[in-house]
Amino acid sequence: MAAFDTDILGSEPTKRMMMNGPVDTLFDKTSSKLVGKPVTRVDGSLKVSGQAPYSAEFYKDNRVYGVLAGATISNGKVTNIDTESVADIPGVIKVVTDAKHFLRNSQQGGKMKAPTQGAIDIAYHGQPIAIVVGETFEAATEGAKALVVSYEDETDEAALDFKQELKNAHEVNEKEGSDKNSEHGDPEKGLQQSAVTLDRVYTTPSQSNSPMEPHSSLAYWEGDKLTIYTSNQMVAFSQKQIADALEIDNDNVNVISRYVGGGFGSKLGISPESIAAAIAAKELDRPVLVMMTRPQVMESTVRRSNTRQRIALGCDENGVLNTIIHDTISSNLPNESFFEPAGLSTHYLYRGENRRVNYEQVDMNWTLSGSMRAPGEAVGQIALECAMDELACQLGMDPIELRRRNEPEEDPSQQIPFSTRQLLACLEQGSKAFGWEEKHSSEPASYLEGDWWIGTGMAVASRGNQLMPSEARATLQLDPSKTLGVKAVIESDMTDIGTGSYTVFSQVAADLLGLPIDHIDMQLGDSRFPSSPGSGGSFGAASAGSSIYLACAELREQIAKRVGLHADTIQLGEGQVSKTGEHQAGVAERAVEAGKKALDALVDKVEDATEKVGLSVSMKGSNNIDPEQYDFSDSATYPLADIISQLEDKKLSAKGQIAPGKNGKSHRQACYGANFAEVAVHRVTGEVRVKNMTGAFTAGRILNHNLATSQCYGGMVFGIGAALMEEVIHDKRDGRLCNHDLAEYHLPVNADVPQLEVILVEEDDPYTNPMHIKGIGETAISGAAAAIANAIYNAVGVRIYDFPITLDKLIDQLPD
Repeated sequence: MAAFDTDILGSEPTKRMMMNGPVDTLFDKTSSKLVGKPVTRVDGSLKVSGQAPYSAEFYKDNRVYGVLAGATISNGKVTNIDTESVADIPGVIKVVTDAKHFLRNSQQGGKMKAPTQGAIDIAYHGQPIAIVVGETFEAATEGAKALVVSYEDETDEAALDFKQELKNAHEVNEKEGSDKNSEHGDPEKGLQQSAVTLDRVYTTPSQSNSPMEPHSSLAYWEGDKLTIYTSNQMVAFSQKQIADALEIDNDNVNVISRYVGGGFGSKLGISPESIAAAIAAKELDRPVLVMMTRPQVMESTVRRSNTRQRIALGCDENGVLNTIIHDTISSNLPNESFFEPAGLSTHYLYRGENRRVNYEQVDMNWTLSGSMRAPGEAVGQIALECAMDELACQLGMDPIELRRRNEPEEDPSQQIPFSTRQLLACLEQGSKAFGWEEKHSSEPASYLEGDWWIGTGMAVASRGNQLMPSEARATLQLDPSKTLGVKAVIESDMTDIGTGSYTVFSQVAADLLGLPIDHIDMQLGDSRFPSSPGSGGSFGAASAGSSIYLACAELREQIAKRVGLHADTIQLGEGQVSKTGEHQAGVAERAVEAGKKALDALVDKVEDATEKVGLSVSMKGSNNIDPEQYDFSDSATYPLADIISQLEDKKLSAKGQIAPGKNGKSHRQACYGANFAEVAVHRVTGEVRVKNMTGAFTAGRILNHNLATSQCYGGMVFGIGAALMEEVIHDKRDGRLCNHDLAEYHLPVNADVPQLEVILVEEDDPYTNPMHIKGIGETAISGAAAAIANAIYNAVGVRIYDFPITLDKLIDQLPD
């Protein structure tokens, strides 16, 4: 581990860390133990009372409304936009167009540049081409519907049928993707020579992210400065994308996303309404609010790509795998680089010396495909885990036992150790809680309960763990309104998309600074704050949280220096500073201390010399406190507020910076889990009801048990949707999205969701970050749909390879 401080005269002290080995965590040494506790959301009361402002709820004087107008063809060009066609509609102010700068589609997460721009060339039905601005939302809506647009229609040449376009599949852009093609051994030969083989093709449909809050942006200009309140998961990247799209400096863009009503990947990058709002606001010199309708969100942001996946498995008579083949074809708009990384976990989930993960892509004139919660694993593990279940049946083996026999000792694709791997513990605890041995029958269609066939299924889960560069600031300052007279202000552009960022980061800061949680002022979602990677990829809490952790750790050390303690002997608790234990100095520290003493001596000489010639120069800074006034013998404590009050500015600030190091390549880091499901299938209609589900998951140290459990509930519900109902349908004739609202795009509702049980398996991973945590939000999705599909097979003996599993695919195959 490499960590070092900077405290140069006049600069903000910063603690930096790169993960180059295992590290200890201060959570084991703090006096308070809020981290891990089921603390209630600190922003909960604001949300339920309607006081948490979302992007569309900010108000600026003289605000007007903009409504996007979308293309009604799937391929071709715009030849004319008749702005006069809406001139007589009361309340309509103007039709704003910008053929060059309008966004064709949304941007992917983590990108520095604008997405594809241009409103002339049409690539899909619903592509935004203009914005109608009105004094009221109703006027703008009427104008957008009435706007007359002429086209050069080339829809007849559009790619609208995925199966027909499979012949045109091409290589993916690996440099731009989140996974790469890989091959070890000789997979095809290994498959042929295996004693037992399975070779299947699975298809999964496009899915809509469907966040509760539609995409919206409020934009206004003050001279050359643009402020935009927008619903976005990654503020720092969004700022750069907006600046690039508008061809202005980053410093002239301020992005604010204080509360985000869900995203699930659709808000990782900017979407078309943001740039349209900014352009209209500039042209009219008035604040412009653009709120996408639900159909617009589904048509012109992103979708999860549909996939065609071939899974081939080869093993010996005992079920020990020697061959795994996972070939995926996904789709996207022409010239877009994102592809669905369905084989991400296939690289390391099971043993096997012969293995291949391969990707191809098909260009389609459909909505942009991009990241949707657990991109890759969510659909990839549907195929892999259904194949593993079928192989277990073929072998006459319990599916849990098959997975035990194929547990690798190290990452089989890279030959590197796992940082931690608690998959077997998840299987053991999950199966016991679910009652697997009592419920599961090895014979399908063996239990009829009234008119319902009953079956059970399971699947494992895995989601890779990442650490991203992040920075945060922590400031201790006096606050007479607080019981202890002091509060901590934490600043980061990190977002809270409903996952609980405000709460878990407050817990981290409270523990490290020894303050009650209501003494933490968590400031998030503003590009003026230090930058983080944002919410996405299950790396948000670990990355932004680690930078907050380090900023608070630096404050601890700054306080320790001022009261004559060392970092390993200071204790902060309930607003008091005390001493704990004895300092253990290392070799490096002794060398640094010697250097500091020499520097102090030199500073004293310089100050003495300048004083003799009539000058007054201080090189030690004005915030130094005489540490000799503090005597920590006899368990003495001192109020933190008193220490801060002696500083010239009455406050103390520090930054924290985290960056990935060697650990990301030296160790395979991932979360694991096991999903168990019990289903009922009606013997006449084929209707499927999920009776109950149990999931056991690991995610390193858990920051908040309530919030982590809630995330797992959400993941399991995602699995129900993927297994049984979710499917985006594009019309093969003209490319229209047939089910572009929540009435026709079916999502799980309360009646579809049974009793869910979540088990958080204890784990501590010192290789991940200084908090030892991993992202959990996307782990529970992975494998959840496969567990349901496997339970359906167990109930009625029917394997479905084309998802979702709707009753029409079962009804003619049901047992008598």
